[in-house]
Amino acid sequence: MGFRKKGLGISEAKEIDMVGYLSRLGFEPDRIRGNDYWYRSPLRIENTASFKINRNINRWYDHGMGKGGNLVDFGILFFGCSVGSFLDRLDSSIAFEPPIVGYKTRAAEKENKLEVIADYPLSSPALCIYLKERRIPKEIAYIYCREVRYLVNGKSYFGIGFRNDLGGWEIRNARFKSGSSPKAVTTFDNGSPDAIVFEGFMDFLSFVALHQNLSRTSFDYVVLNSLSFFEKAREFLERHERIRLYLDNDIAGKQRAAYALSLKGNYTDESSLYRNHKDLNDFLVNFGKPPAMP
Repeated sequence: MGFRKKGLGISEAKEIDMVGYLSRLGFEPDRIRGNDYWYRSPLRIENTASFKINRNINRWYDHGMGKGGNLVDFGILFFGCSVGSFLDRLDSSIAFEPPIVGYKTRAAEKENKLEVIADYPLSSPALCIYLKERRIPKEIAYIYCREVRYLVNGKSYFGIGFRNDLGGWEIRNARFKSGSSPKAVTTFDNGSPDAIVFEGFMDFLSFVALHQNLSRTSFDYVVLNSLSFFEKAREFLERHERIRLYLDNDIAGKQRAAYALSLKGNYTDESSLYRNHKDLNDFLVNFGKPPAMP
């Protein structure tokens, strides 16, 4: 009989806060009623939220599927994998971010709040190395990003900051991926009839890097900063004649692209460009490299 290596156990995984976990996957509730958080189902395409998490008991139920359960039950359906594979995935995903166990109190949320204290032109050698690893030219990042200093639990850190339309920041470095409030999309309105949509700013920077011959005003751009902001971005997006989607090649990205295509004929899914990669930046990083041996 085989044994799974020591790591996150089933009982621990079941207690990870599902609302927080879905947020890390890019899903935010459409509405909240007491302890009930209602979502458009992450497990299928739908227009009306019928997937509920009761945060008091930390359990979910999908009314359209007639199924429910705990986080492990959700994970094996969402990723289409075994229990062991899902636990391994959880171990990996929380390597730099401790799991949130149980219902977070307001005091804990306040204690863990990220606060940006300053921003400067990009200059850190460590951040420049990170950009080089992601194959983002420094001169492109310099136009759209800033170096930000931020506090978490009283400790100071620095990262690449990308500002959203409400003044909040998306922050990246080699070991950190998060953001500051307020959360929102980032739009670039250049008066173009074409809009291009990305999940995150690294994909946006990758597109600019891949098309350096284009004028910066050739297209309008929307960086969602979270798939959950797609609905809020629609008013801006649907003013355009053509809307090109460059979303991630994962279940959440594919579901959101399929939903968009069901709305109007002016949406197109451009992910076939990077069909063998997880996202546009992964495509850029591996562009020109020989394929990995099976």
